[in-house]
Amino acid sequence: MPHHGFVRVAVGCPRLLVADVAFNVAGLLELAARAETQGVQVLVLPELALTGYTCGDLFHQPRLLNAARAGLIEFAERLTKAYSGVAIVGLPLVVEDQIANAAAVVQRGKIVGIVPKSYLPNYKEFYEARWFAPGARFRPQVVRIGDQDVPFGVDLLFDGRGDHPHLIVGVEICEDLWTPMPPSSRQAIAGATLLTNISASNEVIGKTQYRRQLVVNQSGRCLAAYAYASCGVHESTTDVVFSGHCLIAENATLIAETERFQREPTLLVQDVDLERMQVERIRTSSFGDSHPPGRPNTGTDDGWRRIPIRVPHAQTTRPLMRVVEAHPFVPRGSQELTERCHDIFFTQVAGLAKRLEHTHTKAVVLGISGGLDSTLALLVGCKTFDRIGLPRSQLLGVTMPGFGTTERTLRNARDLMTHLRVTSREIDIRQLCLEEMRAIGHRPFGIDLTGLDAASLSERIRQVPDDKRSDLVFENVQARMRTSLLMNQGFVLGTGDLSELALGWCTYNGDHMSMYNPNVSIPKTLVKFLVRWAAENEFEEPARSTLLDVVATMISPELLPASAEGQIVQSTEAVVGPYELNDFFLFHFLRYGASPRKILYLAERAEFDAKYERAEIIQRLRTFLQRFFSQQFKRSCLPDGPKVGTISVSPRGDWRMPSDATATAWLADLEGN
Repeated sequence: MPHHGFVRVAVGCPRLLVADVAFNVAGLLELAARAETQGVQVLVLPELALTGYTCGDLFHQPRLLNAARAGLIEFAERLTKAYSGVAIVGLPLVVEDQIANAAAVVQRGKIVGIVPKSYLPNYKEFYEARWFAPGARFRPQVVRIGDQDVPFGVDLLFDGRGDHPHLIVGVEICEDLWTPMPPSSRQAIAGATLLTNISASNEVIGKTQYRRQLVVNQSGRCLAAYAYASCGVHESTTDVVFSGHCLIAENATLIAETERFQREPTLLVQDVDLERMQVERIRTSSFGDSHPPGRPNTGTDDGWRRIPIRVPHAQTTRPLMRVVEAHPFVPRGSQELTERCHDIFFTQVAGLAKRLEHTHTKAVVLGISGGLDSTLALLVGCKTFDRIGLPRSQLLGVTMPGFGTTERTLRNARDLMTHLRVTSREIDIRQLCLEEMRAIGHRPFGIDLTGLDAASLSERIRQVPDDKRSDLVFENVQARMRTSLLMNQGFVLGTGDLSELALGWCTYNGDHMSMYNPNVSIPKTLVKFLVRWAAENEFEEPARSTLLDVVATMISPELLPASAEGQIVQSTEAVVGPYELNDFFLFHFLRYGASPRKILYLAERAEFDAKYERAEIIQRLRTFLQRFFSQQFKRSCLPDGPKVGTISVSPRGDWRMPSDATATAWLADLEGN
């Protein structure tokens, strides 16, 4: 897994006896052994785990402090046999007549560094300043532990790039995260990609959600993974109770957390994607701007000591311990999906409303095919007119049946315009297209047009074998005819979605062009959910039933004649591939800059609606890459439209790519899988 950027991290909460170091060492080693069986590379354990956090004035007892130091030495020595990765564990440590609330970083029998807690809570139920000194007060940079001289201080980072190209570990302790300027922020700016927090956070009403927000938000602010381990129910309950709440977050997303109040030892294991974090940092210019000012290119020390650590190489055959969302644009939870659809829909409405008010446009026109995209644009148009106080009758819906239009989509187009009370117009474009093909001397599918009318041409085309039904001019004439008819009637709303634009599945200056496109940054997999959401939440019967039938209709451009039974024969997904795959490729390629091999690796571990063999995923990914690069010229002149999510291909916004860039390097990476 290292070549895909993943590091396996675990946060654990052991069984504990307050002030019994020998018992606690045994419990920590048990967790470490469990971590070893799961291939964990970095293990994070709670604050003061060697003694327990709730020892109180026992921290002033030399017997306990000496036992803690000896326990750390024993833990490091015995860890060699139990666990091959890096472990981070808390203990009280006497340094020059002061006690540090410390985190020890241990691996392979060696204590590689010790970080003292920077900020001590001394309010409400916390009295840490009674026993401990804050990290800034300590002067030594090295402490003697047994026969080892160990780096000590708040200026330590743990550099694992010798084994993993993206791994630098930062360590902070509990309250450090709750301060206005957490040490982890400075650690991230200095290069730390995996931030860890050994904690003892008690439970009171409302604190769980706040703690979760802190961890998630800090991972996002620092563009890092954040692993948080807290002590559990076996701490003293004299005045407070601890729940063992452990969390792992990555770039503002919570990817795993434990159930609280468990009495058995818990170990939460996840693979975090540090390569993704590096891509985010490279892309986010303000992150680099956060570096403290200094003289460039002088080699001046930045104030951090980087301590080398070794992490075991991951077995490439082991399963990925991480949920890979098959539909990354579509939230899994129903409540989150409802909120997402609401926000996107009304972002579209707000964007269109501003454009119509600015241009003083009263007559708006859009083509209604009975398909998903035009339906969504129509719904946005209706709600926009409602919001800005214009009658829906000033919204002109034009349905333009052509050679491939089926009765089902035509019926849905007519019904939608009627039920939504917009002005409707129907223009059969077949004869117009026939005359244009005659004018340019085109013989569709090799058919001589002499003496044919639109109906007879349709019949002749039906007789063409399916494997011979390929005629780009025939299809483009229809698409451009529709756009011409729309443009000549008013302010045209676009309907094309993000997925089609990524694949170039649109006719240049045909459905590719409009005067404003509210769908421009919405992927196809989300369009379907948006139409269903709008049907169920914003529109009533009889429009609702028609909208749900649109959702259930096969996706097709309907540019080739229907079958003898009147069914759609031209499936978009049969040509460009399933949209759930293409949207998955698009998300990881643009959002995270993932290599084709990494996208393939992730796709093989996602649970799509359909089952795809490896060979098919490779074929579809190859097609996606080829089309994405070759069709950039269409995206270089897109109409305006609102960005609604994290991905946009607007040439004025997120994606500025030369139209002549080649996919060679990406295809080579894929072929090297």
